[in-house]
Amino acid sequence: MKLFISIILFIFTHCLLSAHCQVPCGIYDDESRVVQMFEDLKTIEKAIVKINDLSKHQSTSQDINQLVRWVETKEEHAQNIQNIISTYFLAQRIKPKEKGEKAYKKYVSLVSSCQKIIFHTMKCKQNTDLSHTKTLRLQFSSLIENYFDKKAKANLKELFRN
Repeated sequence: MKLFISIILFIFTHCLLSAHCQVPCGIYDDESRVVQMFEDLKTIEKAIVKINDLSKHQSTSQDINQLVRWVETKEEHAQNIQNIISTYFLAQRIKPKEKGEKAYKKYVSLVSSCQKIIFHTMKCKQNTDLSHTKTLRLQFSSLIENYFDKKAKANLKELFRN
């Protein structure tokens, strides 16, 4: 019985922590993480628009129900972005550098971009103002510019063009 409960807990916990494992597997797909974050951001933007629309005339229980669902969706997708930044980029991909080491400036820039993404994503959770999503887009662009090589940047530009 304990084994069965352990297996069930593992399955549910694993689903919640799906941003990427922290086993040194060497399997990374940085571009797909950025694509996922952009998808989450687009969902947050749509949720904000829907929340603002529904808030204007929440006269029926159906409107209130939809309002709550959009708020939950906005929260979930904002949390997804924060999880990807913290458990994937900060914990696994951006390697710490000491002051004076080669690439220290790039390290500081990357960590700063990640912190700004986490911060502005929090602002998206707290508000229904689309200006926060615009700022978040700029921070994504900064991360892409500082993190990826030319080929990956071109791939991402092509993906976002479609």
